[in-house]
Amino acid sequence: MLKSFWFWTLIVFIAMQFFSLDIPAKLPINKEQELQAPPKVMSILKRSCYDCHSSEVKAPWYYSVAPISWFIQVHVKNARAVVNFSKWNSYSKEKQYKLLDRLPESLLIRMPMPSYLYMHKESTLTKEEKKILSKWAKRLKEKIK
Repeated sequence: MLKSFWFWTLIVFIAMQFFSLDIPAKLPINKEQELQAPPKVMSILKRSCYDCHSSEVKAPWYYSVAPISWFIQVHVKNARAVVNFSKWNSYSKEKQYKLLDRLPESLLIRMPMPSYLYMHKESTLTKEEKKILSKWAKRLKEKIK
C-alpha cells in the first residue's frame, strides 16, 4: 500500500513538470526605461527587490520545478504588475509618485516577503537600509511634484 502511494506521488510529480506557466525570469530591458538612482539605493534595490520587481529575475534551479515554480512565477508576475524597476521611466509621473508614496509602508509591513526571505536571507533589509530607501523615495517624490 505504501509503495503504491509513493509510486503515484512520483507519477503526479513527473506529470506536473509538463505544465508550465512560462513566465520568463528575464525580459528584454530598455536601459532608458530603467530606474536611475544613487548607487547605494540601486545596490539595496538590486539585492532585495529586483528578483521580483524587475525584468532581471535571478532564476534559481527551483524556478523550473513544479509546483514551486508555479508559486514563484505567479508571485513574480504579480510583483511586476505592481512595480517593475526595469520599466520605471515608462510610468507616468502620477504612477511613480503613488509608488514612491507607498514604498515606506511596504518596506515596513511586507517587503521583502517572508516566503522570499526564507530562501534569500541576504535580501533582508536592515533598519538603516529601510531608512535610506524611505529618504530616497521622499526626495524623489518632491522632485516629481
